Amino acid sequence: MKALTIRQPWAGAIAHQAKRVENRSWKLPAKHEGARILIHAGAQRDRDAVVYGDHLDVYSAVVAVVTITGCHWSDDGTCCGPWGFENAYHWTLTDVIALPEPVPAKGALGFWTPQPDVLAAVEAQLADTATAI
Repeated sequence: MKALTIRQPWAGAIAHQAKRVENRSWKLPAKHEGARILIHAGAQRDRDAVVYGDHLDVYSAVVAVVTITGCHWSDDGTCCGPWGFENAYHWTLTDVIALPEPVPAKGALGFWTPQPDVLAAVEAQLADTATAI
């Protein structure tokens, strides 16, 4: 399973709010469409972002698991509600599962492969979450 690092507060908004689009300057590689990935909160905050709520202060940790269902270009950003940026690729996200406990990890640019211990910790939480449902 791959991971994608996203700065806060955007990673927290994906995990704990209704943000179901990731804005990127680059098109989603076709091989990742339909893929289940980890959402990693980066080590730094996006200083220009204005998002309020809980769970937005976690850094350098995996915070959620999502499925990327598609990608499209948007000139005006209105297609994806308040979360869509203009002049950006919108990666659509579904099946979001916020992890009960963030899993510490060092991120990277682009899609990256987490260490086995990080994957094991995420999978254990997903198994616990499934059992609780």
